[in-house]
Amino acid sequence: MSTSQRFGSADVEHAEAVLVEQYPRLVRLAYLTLPDSLGRHTRVLLAHRAVQRALPRPGTPTGTAPAEAGTDEPDPPDPHLTLVRTRVLRATLAPTRPAAATWARIGRPPVPPFVWGLRLWPPAGGIDEAAQTLSGAPAPVRAAFVVHHLDDLTQDQAVRLLGRAGAADPAGAVRDALALPVGEGLLQALRRPEFDASVVSARPTDLLRRRRRARACWAALATLALALTAFSVHGSPTGPDVRPAAGPAASGVLDPARLQRVPAEAWADTARVDFTAWPARGGRTGDRDLLARALRTWAAPGTTPVTTMPGATAEPPARAPQLLYAGDLDGRAVVLLRDGDRVVRYGETTTGSGGRTLDVTRTDDAGVTTAAALTLSRAPGGASARYLLAPWIATAATRDLLRAGDTARTLTVAADGVTAPAAVPPAGGACASWPVLELTSSTRIVEKHSFVLTDLGALSPVHLTYTPLPDGPAAPARQPREATGPEARAAWAPLACRLGELRAGAYRAVNVWDFAAARLPDGAGRAVWSCTRASGWAGPGDVTVRLRLETGTPQDVARARYTAACGRFGQHLLAGFRWRSPAGRWYLLAAGSRQVTGITATGAVRAGAADRTLAAPWPGPDGPVSLTGTLAGGGTVTALDGAGRGRD
Repeated sequence: MSTSQRFGSADVEHAEAVLVEQYPRLVRLAYLTLPDSLGRHTRVLLAHRAVQRALPRPGTPTGTAPAEAGTDEPDPPDPHLTLVRTRVLRATLAPTRPAAATWARIGRPPVPPFVWGLRLWPPAGGIDEAAQTLSGAPAPVRAAFVVHHLDDLTQDQAVRLLGRAGAADPAGAVRDALALPVGEGLLQALRRPEFDASVVSARPTDLLRRRRRARACWAALATLALALTAFSVHGSPTGPDVRPAAGPAASGVLDPARLQRVPAEAWADTARVDFTAWPARGGRTGDRDLLARALRTWAAPGTTPVTTMPGATAEPPARAPQLLYAGDLDGRAVVLLRDGDRVVRYGETTTGSGGRTLDVTRTDDAGVTTAAALTLSRAPGGASARYLLAPWIATAATRDLLRAGDTARTLTVAADGVTAPAAVPPAGGACASWPVLELTSSTRIVEKHSFVLTDLGALSPVHLTYTPLPDGPAAPARQPREATGPEARAAWAPLACRLGELRAGAYRAVNVWDFAAARLPDGAGRAVWSCTRASGWAGPGDVTVRLRLETGTPQDVARARYTAACGRFGQHLLAGFRWRSPAGRWYLLAAGSRQVTGITATGAVRAGAADRTLAAPWPGPDGPVSLTGTLAGGGTVTALDGAGRGRD
């Protein structure tokens, strides 16, 4: 580096090489730092622009003080990379700095690069999941999260970098980033070599709309040419003012007449039984004004409250969506629309003069059960709700999941698929009951198929399943089954109220997997080890391993977020914890899934078992213990921890 602390031509060439090499990381930094309100398409374009414009020119100050250049840090960052990162952050942090008052004056962010005819977004399950997780944090905190957790800068290096980029309180931003409740599973997903933050998905915009806009543009140009000709011959024009007429409201996407409507019997004649097979139902499917208001509000919400579940986006549709429902319920007009892997619920007072709301949820790969119902309305106070059931649902009932022996009670369903008000689980306070829906599919698509859904406050109810204890290592792995039988209800009853912990997430299904059982020491009786997996729409899930005793409250053993554990691709499991018996003695308890043939404990407890369960006295004070399980087919598995690890 030159002694003048300015970049020379050789330094610029080095910076270019660093920028190209680190391009995906720099795009990730820019995308996660940009404001949440911009939408994925604009954020992707602005992130790439910020990185591509970060290359310095010869003579650019390095921004590194001489004292910093001679730092005694064991692994100081490359000064070229530091400068590029600083320039990227200056571009993306601008909306949060006083120097960005220009934004406030013009009321919009910098114009991104234009991409004609395409909508772009990052791949699901990766950077966009992180963006949703960090959505409530200020931009400097998000930037600090990226450079510290993902780019491996130390806390001091992150503080200095944010200071160079103009953050108001860099030290505070780093402290807040360290306090974010982000699981190691998400960090591991973002660090995987196969994940490239600079890769984007694309789909076309509305092709007919573009054709109409092109025609309108040519017509406007022709009119302008005639007007200029008239002006050159006769002076100033005396005809009417001519303006282009191709705005958002003129596009086909916002035209109620172009909404997709599925035939009423399509669900019975297709192998794809999901939301795409839902017909348009409700008493106001022909109300053009209501549908137009719903579409306009979706395209430009303004002051309308918008609720998006984690991983969902409220971006306007790129093409005409599918109409699922339009009707009046309990003093409100409700419209349900589907756009790809999203379902949107629009609501307003029946007068159409106020009280508008917009809710967006994900519906990736929904099927017979996860596309079986949508929440239409909730009673004041949230004690009950009405649902719109899929056209393939033959009967509906309610049941109390908290009581294994509770009988099903028939739920009335109108001809258009709308249910009578049904009790919903409590949102807080005492959990005296846990109402669930028990739905039965039509025999036209499947025989004797009933399943259970629970309302966790989202637009889409959650599918509940159960996986019983394994028959042994030689038997095939058990698959999740519907939570309708006596064994499933007995397993769910002590865990029902724990479902309230999942209200803040966007989950499609929750499965209870009983993976091991054993007699406990000191006559404590038989206990069942279970893993509850809440699977998100994007793929990763959150798991909790519990020990369920014959009496009393289940005890939590281990938790992990953003993990494949306890699912189809995470079938090897080992967990353990320190347990106190009714006699007051401490033990190490551990258990593994069906392929575990032995367990070894080291550390504060040194013990082993040639079986899938272990119960060993805990001789001394509490301390770290390492658990390793031997697998029947070779290899080992380690105990699940909060990072979602547990497979070797």
